[in-house]
Amino acid sequence: MSIEQTGPLNGPAVTSSSRSPAGAVVTARISELTRRILFAAVAGPAVVVIVRLGGLPFAALVGAAAAVGAWELFRLARAGGSDPLVRLGVPLAAALPLIVASEPRGVFELPPALLAANLLVVLTAAIWMRGASGRPLASVGATLFGIAYTGGLLSFAVGIRYHRFVTSEAGGAVLLLLPVVATWANDIGGYVAGRLFGRRKLLPAVSPGKTVAGAVGGLVATLAVSWVYVQRILQPIGELGMRPRNLVVFAIVVSTVGQIGDLAESLLKREAGVKDSSGIFPGHGGVLDRIDSLLFVLPVAWALFEVRGVLIPTP
Repeated sequence: MSIEQTGPLNGPAVTSSSRSPAGAVVTARISELTRRILFAAVAGPAVVVIVRLGGLPFAALVGAAAAVGAWELFRLARAGGSDPLVRLGVPLAAALPLIVASEPRGVFELPPALLAANLLVVLTAAIWMRGASGRPLASVGATLFGIAYTGGLLSFAVGIRYHRFVTSEAGGAVLLLLPVVATWANDIGGYVAGRLFGRRKLLPAVSPGKTVAGAVGGLVATLAVSWVYVQRILQPIGELGMRPRNLVVFAIVVSTVGQIGDLAESLLKREAGVKDSSGIFPGHGGVLDRIDSLLFVLPVAWALFEVRGVLIPTP
């Protein structure tokens, strides 16, 4: 059934069935960009408020994202032929950032014993839940990977929020939001540039939609937004700055690893034979589809902030 729209000056009606293929593609591209912007407009302020609050609300947000992300990853693993320990892996993934946040001032110190405990718990559970005939090696491997990929990588958000250079709650919030905002800019800038100028595919076997132009556009957007953010927000509110050279390096590294994180999740979805990690967000996929780049950016940003001279306290 076609939907009519009255043309200008009593011209011929335009129907959905008479729309040209090129026009339909342009409309689809615009609607996809609109959905991305609307999602960021709704989710962005909520994330900013919770990050600013810190404490239990912030830890709960990171833990919840880790739990849902782990659940989605285990769905992908099952679609790919593995059988992870979902009922054990999901709470363990959620527990990692909560344990990290319980440290004094949330300082990021993940004890090696905690990592060993996860391995022992999962292996012990596999004895009864999978047995010798239930492919225990693949099951344990998928479970541990899901815990580390979601809860482990997201724990670095806590490390940045309570970095040793942070002197106030507002300072910790704006420092964490630097890699978050840079990742958003990378995603939106890459999408727009790819749609407008993308011709040459980046890695079509992994992600057919990624283009070289999109990668360059994401890098330019990341650099521009990071530069403005550091000058206008991080310095006056967080009392932290970055030298121009270090800022450029930061933007290049964040953009690169963010795009690798996107490709990594695409690789997992290709093996599972699905388009989205889940349908939690209508038109946007799942939690992993929204944070795949950030999962790679957070630990790398934390490591960069730990390098001497990258972050400079300002008066």
